Amino acid sequence: MAEKKEHKLTAASEQTAAKPKKPAQQVSSTGKPMQQAKPVGNASGLRVGAVILWVCAIVFELLAVLLLFGKLNISFIPQMAQLIGFIVLDLVCLVIGSQLWKKANHIDPASEANKVKFWLWNNLGFIVALVAFVPLIVLLLTNKDLDKKTKTIALVAACVALLIGGAASYDYNPVSVEQQTAAIEALGDETVYWAPFGKVYHTHEDCQALNNSESLTYGTVEEAIAANRVRLCSFCAKRDAITGVATDGE
Repeated sequence: MAEKKEHKLTAASEQTAAKPKKPAQQVSSTGKPMQQAKPVGNASGLRVGAVILWVCAIVFELLAVLLLFGKLNISFIPQMAQLIGFIVLDLVCLVIGSQLWKKANHIDPASEANKVKFWLWNNLGFIVALVAFVPLIVLLLTNKDLDKKTKTIALVAACVALLIGGAASYDYNPVSVEQQTAAIEALGDETVYWAPFGKVYHTHEDCQALNNSESLTYGTVEEAIAANRVRLCSFCAKRDAITGVATDGE
């Protein structure tokens, strides 16, 4: 019995030793917990997903239009509920698709050599938002057969959806391939840091601009840009005498 017990204990010890230990959470020099950045992902896959969702958004708009012209009717659901449902689904598909598109553009950015093309490419989601709601709003305004209550509520819902979708789809912080290349050439494989709600990346984890951040994420410059931190902290740039890289001081 003693031998069997000893054998079981030995086997249990071996199994415990074989299990990989979880790495201890990293802590910055200032005592803040740090986590490693997520991989940048595949830009092509994100763009395909965005286009599919945008097509779905347009389909829901077309369904709403068919409903307005009496070509579609789900008898057991009130017309107003159907309209609002199609508008909401339109908005959801639009916003998710636009977020994927913006994410892809931060992984594989376009050139800013042609300013117009650069703006159009980065804000394609905003353009889709106009296509997904403006025609519907015009038809609601000109429709004389819809009862006043349904027309008013649907019109307000469509206008609000346009505002939300447009604001969520617009890229307020675009990055160009020129900016990305300059940052990579200047910093190479150097580790950079950023805060959960920050807008820039830092070359020093003890930067004064990070004093109020409770945690940090670290990774490469490419990972920082993919996470929508497209500019270098001006304090860190001055501290390291880095030039030729876009900073928040510009």
